[in-house]
Amino acid sequence: MANRMCLAVSLALCCLAPGLGAQGSRADYARAAKLGKRFRGKVEGVKLAVAWSPDERELVYRQVKPGGDTEIVRLDLASANARPAFDHVALANRCKAEFGKPHPSTRLPVQSFAYGAKGQLWLLLEAEGKARILGVQQDGSMVESKADDPHPFRLEALPPGRQRASRNQGGDVHLLFRNQTEGKVQLHWIDRGGKRKQYGELAPGANRRQHTFAGHVWLAADVAGKGLAVFVATKDDAVATITGLVPTPEEPKKEPKRDPRLSPDGRHRAFIRDHNVFLKEVASGTETQLSQDGSEKDLYGGFHWSPDSQKLVVLQTQKGEKHPVHMVESSPKDQLQPRLHEINYRKTGDRIALRKPRLFDVAAKHQIPVADTLFPTPWSVGHFHWLPDSSQFLFLYNQRGHQVLRLLSIDAKTGRVRTVIDETSKTFVNYSNKTYLHYLDATGEAIWMSERDGWNHLYLVELATGTVKNRITKGEWVVRSVASVDEERRELLLKVMGTIPSQDPYYVHYARVKLDGTGFTLLTEGNGTHSIEWSPQEKYFIDTYSRVDLAPVKELRRASDGTLVRELTRGDLGALRKTGWQPPEPFVAKGRDGTTDIHGVIFRPTTFDPSRKYPIIEAIYAGPHGQHVPKSFAEFRGQQALAEIGFVVVQIDGMGTNWRSKAFHDVCWQNLGDAGFPDRVAWLRAAATAYPYMDIRRVGIYGGSAGGQSAMRALIAHPDVYSVAVADCGCHDNRMDKIWWNEAWMGWPVNQEAHDLSSNVTQAHRLQGHLLLMVGELDRNVDPASTMQVVSALIKADKDFELIVFPSAGHGAGGSAYGQRRRNDFFVRHLLHVEPRHDDANPAERETK
Repeated sequence: MANRMCLAVSLALCCLAPGLGAQGSRADYARAAKLGKRFRGKVEGVKLAVAWSPDERELVYRQVKPGGDTEIVRLDLASANARPAFDHVALANRCKAEFGKPHPSTRLPVQSFAYGAKGQLWLLLEAEGKARILGVQQDGSMVESKADDPHPFRLEALPPGRQRASRNQGGDVHLLFRNQTEGKVQLHWIDRGGKRKQYGELAPGANRRQHTFAGHVWLAADVAGKGLAVFVATKDDAVATITGLVPTPEEPKKEPKRDPRLSPDGRHRAFIRDHNVFLKEVASGTETQLSQDGSEKDLYGGFHWSPDSQKLVVLQTQKGEKHPVHMVESSPKDQLQPRLHEINYRKTGDRIALRKPRLFDVAAKHQIPVADTLFPTPWSVGHFHWLPDSSQFLFLYNQRGHQVLRLLSIDAKTGRVRTVIDETSKTFVNYSNKTYLHYLDATGEAIWMSERDGWNHLYLVELATGTVKNRITKGEWVVRSVASVDEERRELLLKVMGTIPSQDPYYVHYARVKLDGTGFTLLTEGNGTHSIEWSPQEKYFIDTYSRVDLAPVKELRRASDGTLVRELTRGDLGALRKTGWQPPEPFVAKGRDGTTDIHGVIFRPTTFDPSRKYPIIEAIYAGPHGQHVPKSFAEFRGQQALAEIGFVVVQIDGMGTNWRSKAFHDVCWQNLGDAGFPDRVAWLRAAATAYPYMDIRRVGIYGGSAGGQSAMRALIAHPDVYSVAVADCGCHDNRMDKIWWNEAWMGWPVNQEAHDLSSNVTQAHRLQGHLLLMVGELDRNVDPASTMQVVSALIKADKDFELIVFPSAGHGAGGSAYGQRRRNDFFVRHLLHVEPRHDDANPAERETK
């Protein structure tokens, strides 16, 4: 009998073994570590090379076909008719003769193409270590460039003395280095710190194609290291010819910077002495003291002259308090003993600096009193502007607590202050994301952004009276930003969200509208989130749109009305799907109120089996300043690597986050502990109902910074749903965190009761489930003491938890290879209920987010 029971148990375990091995196994960890390399570069047709003719009548672009074949196409922009840009077969034959090897006409070695200044199309070809530059004639024939031909690929050579550090100023490009000296040449990349990093040598007459990025700097030097020439990469592929002659390019003429202290008519110069404002007549040197109340605690600085030079506004700043935060670096690299660090880090409720404008009469040489009744407690003042007739000085006053945002005007003669625009809210004015003010001097108007009707829109305001002349935009959608203002045509180019009801309301589209509110025209329409690139004369634009499950689509559209000229390319997911890539899935469910749509995304492993049960892990970041669920396409995201171990990973934007209605956003007001969890829970339950493979009985959560605060909060407020949390560098009590971010949503003066209710420290005794805390001991973004105070509260409440402190590390240390491995292990252990079985490779070799 006993033997039969043992046999039955053994058979049962054998049946279960494949299932157990498919989640949290050594193989799962190994696949997850290599997932990024496995996915990247597998989408064809994403990159689009284009060249616009100088008269903008033609567009040449490279068309990538399924399988990788290419054709360079010449598109007539008026008719939208396309034809080959040249005879591809003839060029293939020429390439065979030039480079010694055959090249199919569908795989020509054309690395770049561009129009020259005279309207001729040029081709840059590279193969077998050789390079050729050919010009395409009107009849389609091609001729090789001469030494003095002004082909567009030539990159200017700068003197070695013009070497500087590399900067990131755009996407990746290629430089073709050509050594035309009689000796070997060394190539050095100048890193972001200004130091040389050698990239090998070029023999005399040799070429090298070098990948780099726009804004990066390269130095060509002789074998002794003496500099020969400097090259700065632009946004286009280029040829860098090294001649051995020290180049002497003409120095660009720089417009002298206007001295803000000097009056527009040049007769007076303002300056500060002994903390007070003085005026000096330039011709005579006579000095006059204008202010008497400056001191070390009330400093003057920042000059704003009226256009007629008769009035001067200077800002006076009352100093705020410092808030020193001390951190101990336990393990410095350069010494045995710990090191103490001190930073100035203002926190919620601290006394801040107060800046206020003061007005001075230059002719009378005295101060004109300006009452601060309408701007008593500034968080900030800005958008300073004199009217062209010098009659008024305007400035934007953001009141501390962020419930009042005022455009104020100071009368230049009397100093009287009046309110032009008064924006108020019972919760908060979202000044950091939704402030837009554009003065229209020619007509005495201003463009103003406001959520006064419950949605973020634009208004045209008359400055003389403060009255709204008309709404520029309206509707149950939002203006994301103003891309440009055409004052002559009285027209705006906007980024908008939510304008197409059938699409995700977070997708960014582009639109035009006139200042009188008429002529609203959507320029983009594809179902995805959009970005645009203008033609040189802005008659056309290339619209790129994508979704998390749709590779980029690029369309050519007319700038006037957005009409489609032609689809240029569409990303092909065929090769990526063959790797096992699972497209992230957008998912929508109703929120806490049963009516509002909540949007999220679902990530699944490549081994996904819908007949299995998968624990759910939520990646959370609920910062009210933004919206955080990804909307555009990417071959790989970190959530996919976590899913690969045996989970379904989700990300959700709940109420309290940005870029929906004002009511949607207001949920966060003095309520950061909410973090949209009632919406998240409703979404998770709806997703688990729709997809039975999502196991709602096993739910974990992780996040960093504000996401770390929210991750721990899940185990405090919703332990019936979430049972495992990993919280990295959390701002667990908003009174411990940076002043601007927390006062923006929690208000000022400090509401202690609201802070207590949102604090993980004061609520730590309510924690249930498994918690892993992480923190870098030198976190300068979120005071690491915030995490340690949670630790203290958990110990006092006799709660179990785990803690990792990263020596010498800063903000986001949990995102390191070690931090990610420990996070993954924690979820495997407590959600899959198996001991992690990852490999023992060097953590530095594991892929990170």
